[in-house]
Amino acid sequence: MAGELLRTPLYDAHVAFGARMVDFAGWSMPVVYTGIIEEHLHTRSACSVFDVSHMGRLVLRGAGAEAFLDRLCTRNLKGAEVGRSYYSHVCREDGGILDDVIVSRFEDHWLVVCNASNRAKIVAWIHRHAAGTGVTMDDRTMHTAMLAVQGPQAMDLARQLVPADLATLKRYRFTSVEYLGMRFDVFRSGYTGEDGIEVVCPTTAVKMFLPLLVGSKDKPHAVIRFAGLGARDTLRIEAAMPLYGHELSEDWDSLTAGQAWCVDLGKDFIGAEAMRAKKEKGLTRQMIGLELEGKRIARQHAKVYCGAVAAGEVTSGTLSPTLGRSLAMALVDSAAIARQDAKLEVEIGGGRAAVKVVPLPFYKKK
Repeated sequence: MAGELLRTPLYDAHVAFGARMVDFAGWSMPVVYTGIIEEHLHTRSACSVFDVSHMGRLVLRGAGAEAFLDRLCTRNLKGAEVGRSYYSHVCREDGGILDDVIVSRFEDHWLVVCNASNRAKIVAWIHRHAAGTGVTMDDRTMHTAMLAVQGPQAMDLARQLVPADLATLKRYRFTSVEYLGMRFDVFRSGYTGEDGIEVVCPTTAVKMFLPLLVGSKDKPHAVIRFAGLGARDTLRIEAAMPLYGHELSEDWDSLTAGQAWCVDLGKDFIGAEAMRAKKEKGLTRQMIGLELEGKRIARQHAKVYCGAVAAGEVTSGTLSPTLGRSLAMALVDSAAIARQDAKLEVEIGGGRAAVKVVPLPFYKKK
């Protein structure tokens, strides 16, 4: 039916656990269960499960897949290790960011995980550039589920549930295991600033596995709880992890977004020439961290002023549940904040609040 929202394999569980469901990139997703702050703090202190099945999962195969992805992605993927995942951007020729992705190297294929809102765009981009290369793509999004288990207790709890040596699994590495007669791909990664894993498995497997993970509404797990998109957002802001449509956009490039660490300008990729030119000329804008006075929140698109001059805008903001401070990330003019006497303010509710520039990330796990 036209306009009907897509549902993940965990939809019934979300409803049973009392989640408030919202439209997120065309999917019916849980935004909150008991409370955003409560779910946020539980993730920081214990362990939470996030349903990320809405994210795109694209399998690429073919002898030329490595060279193909190295051309599409900002990250150097030549000689990529089997069992390792790489955060990267996919960009236009002018450097505008089409999406940020996680690319994982398996023995006989590659897995590209992209944002739900950009899946159709990335699928079309891959098809366009794969023509004539012998590289094939299989969109596995609707045939698999993806869960993120995050928090300081996540790895200890995961080791009790997953028949694999997770103790030796390093950050941004993954392993595959047989469990309940089905295959599970287990990645040591996440989007909260905490340790943990992300698991991809068949849709039929997740319903069998889920009761072991979170229990039931009447008898929930003693430690592991569901958390929604609301807590996921506040957690990632504290960790200064970029979100597409906020810190990442087709309107600017990876360097401007403050993500130069995932860009190899020494290789040729789509957008490399434009980014090399920007770097040589000097970036006119940059991503910075801000701390506001008081408890008011600077929302996306709030103007940032340097004196009387509009110098940029907020990309994300929140009142940090962990730190108890109002924090924001903002894209601002490099020239404005380079001044020694620069005094920045953010426009909130018709007035302005004083801010100071602070290092990113705002939060690092102990």
